[in-house]
Amino acid sequence: MLDWLFSDPLPAGSAAPDFTLPKQDGKTVSLSKLRGKNVMLVFYPGDDTPVCRKQLCEFRDQWEQARQRNVLVFGVNPASAGSHVKFQEKYRFAFPLLVDAGQKVAELYHASGLFVKRTVYLIGPDGVIRYAKRGKPDPAEVLAAAQ
Repeated sequence: MLDWLFSDPLPAGSAAPDFTLPKQDGKTVSLSKLRGKNVMLVFYPGDDTPVCRKQLCEFRDQWEQARQRNVLVFGVNPASAGSHVKFQEKYRFAFPLLVDAGQKVAELYHASGLFVKRTVYLIGPDGVIRYAKRGKPDPAEVLAAAQ
């Protein structure tokens, strides 16, 4: 009954569920089309809230290390494209923010709930989850899982 509150993230070693979501600019991203690259998904509760801002800015500040490790970073939450555009422009994120209306992808990744559960995944080039953790892990810890 309270599974949505106490669920664990999908485990490392499992196949990442495929999805297609719009970016803040309206163009879509499909996980299946990103094979061959490491993909980081940062599920976060809200645009421009203190902890979310800090977390995404930490990933922004590690952008060069992410690029060196062939990692594409995506912020994911149910806010509107307009909200994402303002948030992205204000903090100059080099990565897109995906609009997960209705938390459908968050549900696939066990990050849905009353609010999106702060969860970070790193998916390898083969589509297998290499890293999964709730909360606000250090970007270097996440990037260390990249092949």
